[in-house]
Amino acid sequence: MEIKELGHVVLYVSDLLKSRNFYKNILGWREIGNNGPRVGTAMFTTGRTHHELLLIEVGNEATGIPTGRRLGMYHFGLKIGTSDDELVAAIAELEAAGVAIVGLSDHTVTHSIYILDPDGNEIELYIDVQPETWRKDPSAVLVPTKPLNI
Repeated sequence: MEIKELGHVVLYVSDLLKSRNFYKNILGWREIGNNGPRVGTAMFTTGRTHHELLLIEVGNEATGIPTGRRLGMYHFGLKIGTSDDELVAAIAELEAAGVAIVGLSDHTVTHSIYILDPDGNEIELYIDVQPETWRKDPSAVLVPTKPLNI
């Protein structure tokens, strides 16, 4: 077997309206339909495939994401462009929307900002540093992370 690409991410959310607003109006995902495959769901795409994100509402009583070291997902990454100017513009949009930035990192091959969705899922928003050094030298992804100053 060979994995060809990451197809989609499915997240349980406490409040579908709040999460739908975040992913649609703040992050700019295109929603597919108004209600996903069943009530209490929302599906989104960038147009690359049928859907890349599915939200499933589980309500406020569901157990939250534990803090600190734990098993499970740490974060997922979303490429938002190819230049630091696009990253700077994203930071301004996020701050205007009241979204806290929880980290900034220079990974040599990417420049990244980190945010939390309404339920505390961490999201990396990144740009590939140009030229895409990782294509010529895959080991470049192993360089230690540095603070990002933009």
